[in-house]
Amino acid sequence: MRKGQDGEEPGVSESEQLLFGGPLRYDMGWNSQSDAFLELSFRAMVRRLPTLLAGSFRLAWQADPRAARIVPGSEVGRGLTQAVSLLAVNSVLGRLIGGGELEERLRGAVPALATMAAVMLVGALLRAASTYATGRLEPKVERVATERYLERAATVELAAIEDHAFHKLLDTAQYGAASARRMISYATRVVNAMISLIAAAGVLTVLHPALLPLLITMTIPSAWSALTIARRQYESFHAWVQHARAGRLLGALLIEPEAAPEIRVHGVGPFLLRHYRAMSETAEAEQARLARLAARTGLIAAAWTGLATVATYTTLGGLLLAGAMALSVAGTAVIAVRTGSQSLNTLVVEMNALHEEALFVGNLHRLYREAAQWAIPVGGAALPEEPREIRFENVTFSYPGDATRPALDDVTLTVPLGRIVALVGENGSGKTTLVKLLAGLYSPDRGRILWDGVDAARADRQLLAERVAMVAQDFKRWPFTARVNVAVGRSSAPLTDERVAGAVTEAGAGEVLADLPRGLDTLLARNFSGGHELSGGQWQRLGIARAAYRRGHILIVDEPTAALDARAELEVFEKIRALAGTGQTVILITHRLASVRHADLVHVLDQGRLVESGTPEELLATGGVYAELYSLQARQFTAQVPGSAGDVPAEKAG
Repeated sequence: MRKGQDGEEPGVSESEQLLFGGPLRYDMGWNSQSDAFLELSFRAMVRRLPTLLAGSFRLAWQADPRAARIVPGSEVGRGLTQAVSLLAVNSVLGRLIGGGELEERLRGAVPALATMAAVMLVGALLRAASTYATGRLEPKVERVATERYLERAATVELAAIEDHAFHKLLDTAQYGAASARRMISYATRVVNAMISLIAAAGVLTVLHPALLPLLITMTIPSAWSALTIARRQYESFHAWVQHARAGRLLGALLIEPEAAPEIRVHGVGPFLLRHYRAMSETAEAEQARLARLAARTGLIAAAWTGLATVATYTTLGGLLLAGAMALSVAGTAVIAVRTGSQSLNTLVVEMNALHEEALFVGNLHRLYREAAQWAIPVGGAALPEEPREIRFENVTFSYPGDATRPALDDVTLTVPLGRIVALVGENGSGKTTLVKLLAGLYSPDRGRILWDGVDAARADRQLLAERVAMVAQDFKRWPFTARVNVAVGRSSAPLTDERVAGAVTEAGAGEVLADLPRGLDTLLARNFSGGHELSGGQWQRLGIARAAYRRGHILIVDEPTAALDARAELEVFEKIRALAGTGQTVILITHRLASVRHADLVHVLDQGRLVESGTPEELLATGGVYAELYSLQARQFTAQVPGSAGDVPAEKAG
């Protein structure tokens, strides 16, 4: 438990310790802001205000230049109308309080009253224009910022997505778009408060030079209170954001479709509810602490403001008694002081909010800069139109942060195109890493990958990706219709029924679609109305249809039959062999060695190194790693089954 000048924070709950292994009083990147930004002093915010306003205006201009011109123009006009209105009030009071007959005084006040009415009408029109333009700007700014965020996130190297520091930046920057939207409103209110304050201060200075210090004296307490409370809330948010996310996670688990069966069978619901309550109560204790401190700060500020108000009106009374100020001027001064005080309070609060949102927008801009450094290169050397082979020469590759051993270690091998090439090895041998390098998802740390002599490191990455279709072991199950799940294989191509039907036929996925209530138009997401869920085997066939739709020259298939029964497995491999028969290159990764007996070439990997290469027959004859693994799997089908009439081979039993 931490203790500081603002009081004790709630201790670590048992739920935090049990479920998450310790206190959740740190965040996922929010505290990376510099200490200078966390010092939300009025002086610091005033110093940064021009930069913040300029940044908001740039975002607005990019989203909607016309609306971006209307907002500041309307706010400046509103400020001028307030100044004119105060002067008109002074004129009205002067006429009404002055000497002469009442009828004459009223007649003399009519022009000023008419001016006030006209000014109020203009102010209302300007407010409406500002509200309309701001309402147009906000969603556009958020869209533009979000699009830029998503565009950059989608065009960086795979290594960036897997990099801890960059992914943390992705997590924090995603809030920047919403902050950019809110900055528009905050900036508008800041400009309005500034202009109103300037108008009130100007009128007070015209009325009497001693009145301006009175305005400042009355406003200082509330400004101090607003800043102090805001700073505490902001620091608490930084410290508790991880805890809040964990609480939301517990609530989401209770309604998550994937967790629903186990929650009901194992009775996990009461367990999660109990810990959700405990986490919530801890968070509530922190909010109560902040409320207690805010109440104390508010009382201090109120007492200070009361004293300042007494001093202000005492000064005004003294000026009246001394004859240094007319009664009408004093009345106008009271209105101007109150207006200016409210404007200054609003200015402080809105500047604070603008400053906070700017921190998160700063994360967004930092993402833009770092994403440019991680961006997939555009352009490069052309690949051969009809390459004969892809050759790995002394390729070594390690995943960032993995200091144990390279995922691939000095691998040299050849992939002849137009054939079936199998990659075999135990888990962690480097098979999947090798095909990711071949597809251009990673670049080797050392060595080269050559397409008939063209180094892939110098090749046009887009053209390289065009050549490859991949069915990964954990391929994405998109929460869209079955049609889109097939056509997303090449989303840049026109979506035609003929191409989709051809891909479905090639993959043997016709029976899967026939069982769906709306065929290709069935939504494959049960958490939406009318959604449907597929089995693992059905999804696998749809994944193969997606690869067929892509029509890449090289088809990479990683464990294509992991979720299929024996009959379906046989059918899938027949389809794969048929694809190879058309001249397409098939790179097959599988643990089922009996399935690679029709491969033209088998590469055997072990702990990141190439240990054997050859045809299945050659490798079985040499008695190496492939033969050993094949023998281990074969024994599973020739194991003896005990029985009362004697033991018989399992494949003959029955």
